[in-house]
Amino acid sequence: MEKHWDAIIIGGGPAGSTVAKYAAREGVKVLVIDSREKIGSPLQCGELVPSNEQLEKLCPAVPEIEDLFNLPEEAISRRTSSMGLVTPSGKKLVYPFQGKILERPIHDQALVKLAKEAGATFLTKSKVIDIQDNNVTLSSGDTFEGKIIVGCGGTHDPLRGKYWNDKSLNIFVKFMLIEGDFEDRVDLFFGSTAPGGYAWVIPKKNGANVGIGIQKKFSNNTNLKEKADKFFSQFKGKVTYRGSGALPMSGTIKKFTKGNYMLAGDSAGMVLPSNGAGITTAMIGGRVAGQVIADHINNGKSLVEYEKKWEKQMGKMMKYSKRGIKWGNIMFNSPDWLVDASFNSLTKPFIWRAINCRPVLGIY
Repeated sequence: MEKHWDAIIIGGGPAGSTVAKYAAREGVKVLVIDSREKIGSPLQCGELVPSNEQLEKLCPAVPEIEDLFNLPEEAISRRTSSMGLVTPSGKKLVYPFQGKILERPIHDQALVKLAKEAGATFLTKSKVIDIQDNNVTLSSGDTFEGKIIVGCGGTHDPLRGKYWNDKSLNIFVKFMLIEGDFEDRVDLFFGSTAPGGYAWVIPKKNGANVGIGIQKKFSNNTNLKEKADKFFSQFKGKVTYRGSGALPMSGTIKKFTKGNYMLAGDSAGMVLPSNGAGITTAMIGGRVAGQVIADHINNGKSLVEYEKKWEKQMGKMMKYSKRGIKWGNIMFNSPDWLVDASFNSLTKPFIWRAINCRPVLGIY
């Protein structure tokens, strides 16, 4: 394989494949390196994304939504039109929400295909063990040189681990895919059900993705396995898959670029803390990174444009999402009776604003 590249991307998930697509289609010579045999597996998330129409309302500063989120129909398991927020007593606030539940492995493979069609090259079953200057070294001993190196390897990305000192709050999650009949509504569960986080029931075709994430400091010495077992026990049906993962819930790190190094997706903290959304934000950031890389290689523009363009498109969303999680931390420290009392018709719009990364009191 060719040893010299314009850009080397570590990780071929939604962020990495999107960076590759938008850089490669401008003629940039791109190599994507991923340790997995098949990108998209194993499954590591709840698989929920907003519809394009919903996303346009949530992220009005993000251009050309349809171009970015142009999914093949087979990548969508089911659509939903509402979301419920549920207290430990079972009290529920229901909101209209147009969402798509993905078949995540198919979705990620579709992104890989689009990147390859744009001209990117993928190298799988290859683990990056070191990055030094412009050189990326694999566990096989092979070394590749890239003018730009992009870390899209998630919470344990090797580029971020070596060259960034930012600390992130990682919420660890467990989930399962279960067969059965589920309502056409996404439900999120708060309070002692999932201290410091939330549990979820996300309906899919012929079943659901059921999961939970907690923060240890709010868990009163109970661990994630105990909370997961208790939550999962209320669902009857054949379990077809069990998985786990981690979400960075501190929001974006201060700097996405250092010299010729860049981060995108989870490795840059591109997860909205107030709701855990990471797939769409990773792709938004990935597109910006890919476009900036192309402008740098082709026209000599600074890579710092990446941070400026992200701020223009997603800065307000991230700011209000970080604020929202501060409101959430008050709730995480509250007893269940107070959480239950706070879910009412008066607070309903304020809670939804926090979840949707809007100023809670409506003041910008």
